[in-house]
Amino acid sequence: MIELINVSKTFKVSRRNAGLKEAFTSLFRRNYTYIQALRNVSFRINDGEMVGYIGPNGAGKSTTIKIMSGILYPDSGECIIDGLVPYKHRREHVRNIGVVFGQRSQLWWDVPVIDSFELLRDIYDVDEHVYRRNLEELIELLDLKEIIRTPARQLSLGQRMRCEIAASFLHNPRILFLDEPTIGLDAVSKLAVRDFIRKMNQEKKTTVILTTHDMQDIEALTERILLIGRGQILLDGSISELKTRNSRMKKITLQYDKGQFSLSDGISLVSQVNGQAVFQVDTSVISVREAIEQLSKNADIKDLSVTGASIDEIVVSLYEELKL
Repeated sequence: MIELINVSKTFKVSRRNAGLKEAFTSLFRRNYTYIQALRNVSFRINDGEMVGYIGPNGAGKSTTIKIMSGILYPDSGECIIDGLVPYKHRREHVRNIGVVFGQRSQLWWDVPVIDSFELLRDIYDVDEHVYRRNLEELIELLDLKEIIRTPARQLSLGQRMRCEIAASFLHNPRILFLDEPTIGLDAVSKLAVRDFIRKMNQEKKTTVILTTHDMQDIEALTERILLIGRGQILLDGSISELKTRNSRMKKITLQYDKGQFSLSDGISLVSQVNGQAVFQVDTSVISVREAIEQLSKNADIKDLSVTGASIDEIVVSLYEELKL
């Protein structure tokens, strides 16, 4: 179980203006700014849960992950994971966790991937039998057979990320921290990574904390989301609750020959180009049926579709509502 209780973290950052004079002055006198990354953050994640940890840039997501993985220590508060304090019991703690940072690598750049795996086996002191069994399973599930003997620097981004995720599972971690694991991946690689993470969670009950701006990843993998903003937890709930909360907003897409739209309250034009128009309808003001009737009076409609707001649109509206 993961438990954070009133965790706070502040960073001291030096700042100066551009120019040689300013650079020289900073050698003797520096100006500092204090940035509070986390403010009394508290939450609990049970064993086997998959949780999406979301928020805008600078909200405090990566700081939280680094505290939970033992890289940083908080200024105040407690972080307890499976009975251990990560930054006090780092050796014991890291044996139970896997970490994937989308913009950081745990593979050695100039050696074949399999050599990096062998070194990680020694670092984590993984039993030879367990290592071979895990390696064979990971090679098959992530389709690594053709690339495992290639140096990391010669791999594509999608290939390297599959290898990064495999590396994080070699020692059977109980908890997996994923920070932007699918950044820059193509559609095929994204689906492969999602399927693998879902399979590991179902079969091995691995607890997964997923931090990403890709809301399709969040929707595909998690049921619960934690929203952080300005260093504070602003929302803790399920994806379905979030969708229900925003279910009043509908999108109507029209294909039409000709027409001039006159819109009433509750209907707003999102886009209009080459005979296609997209409208957003607030069903608390006007029903979808009434909106369609009104639009049909203004144009010769050839085709029409009604959809709910996408998860990206829901999250954007939530950011706007919370002024993030």
